[in-house]
Amino acid sequence: MAPQRPKGAGALEQKTALSPAPVPPRSGELYAALDLGTNSCRMLIAQPKGNGFHVVDSFSKSVQLGAGLERTQRLSRGSMTRTIQALRICQQKLRRNKVRRMRLVATEACRRALNANEFIRRVHRETGLKLDIIKPQEEAQLAVISCAPLVGRSTENLLVVDIGGGSTELVWIDLKDVPAHDRPQSIMRLHSGFKQLQSDLPAARVVDWISVPLGVATLREQFNDVEDDAARFALMSWFFEENLCDFAPYHDTQPHEKFQIVGTSGTVTTVAASHLGLKRYDRTKVDGLHMTSDEIDRVIRSYLALGPAGRRSDPRIGHDRQALIMSGAAILQALMRCWPTDRLSVADRGLREGLLYAQMSADGVLEDGEF
Repeated sequence: MAPQRPKGAGALEQKTALSPAPVPPRSGELYAALDLGTNSCRMLIAQPKGNGFHVVDSFSKSVQLGAGLERTQRLSRGSMTRTIQALRICQQKLRRNKVRRMRLVATEACRRALNANEFIRRVHRETGLKLDIIKPQEEAQLAVISCAPLVGRSTENLLVVDIGGGSTELVWIDLKDVPAHDRPQSIMRLHSGFKQLQSDLPAARVVDWISVPLGVATLREQFNDVEDDAARFALMSWFFEENLCDFAPYHDTQPHEKFQIVGTSGTVTTVAASHLGLKRYDRTKVDGLHMTSDEIDRVIRSYLALGPAGRRSDPRIGHDRQALIMSGAAILQALMRCWPTDRLSVADRGLREGLLYAQMSADGVLEDGEF
């Protein structure tokens, strides 16, 4: 499947619709965001607080919904059953917390599976949850706004990268015309869509975006037949880079210091935790961390040196991620090879946080001000 993108920056006309609030939110209202991806099912329940939110409950589980999808183009019976078991736990948490305002979305696996609608109906029948299969542009949009607090004041060009299980979204944003103090807030205003409406407020300009149908699970499945570990890694990295050739900023961007890459994914946070030598994952140390290309390469080389057996037993990687860490690392290495920076900002945030920000912004319950 070819990467999905508009025909140049001028094609970003579609405004993604966010479900309007049926009634005004009550003070202290809880919001929920559920992200059902190709590999994981994750949910946050949060309360608005200032210009952000406070998480009151969460859920995360590897369900491997997309297992075998590359081969059959269908969600398997086993993967659907595993996923519904996880969604039942989410439904119990939503009921226990009396959450009324929620957005529950599915991404690449359900976009591609021939039996996705059948699965969505089964989820509703067995759990009462209504999943919304979102388009790649909305997925990219939500990843972008989740990373707004990490945007530096000196950043003039921003690349946000979200490495998922089934796809990777990249969004290139020009901030040169936005005053330095307003750059994070201008990213937040993209919650209403990449094509901004006329406004007196300074606007972040989306130069281009792309959704590559290769994530940690789908890329790994494409090279399952390559037995040599190092050769498989090199092929995956090369193949991912080949899929970026139509991305407008790929060819003509010159190196400069005011360019920032923000990476959001389990791959990025795992590499960051390994770099820090954490024995136990600590979000407060990982989220917002800056890593150099050399530091990233050093971690990836250590993963390759371990080999498949060593990675399975390495507590830095974790049992759920060990099978997919090298495909994610191949994507990450390709990205750092392509663009004019030797630094990456690490974001332990993504689609769920974007869903929460979008709902709360649409409801007007977030305060203005700097992050």
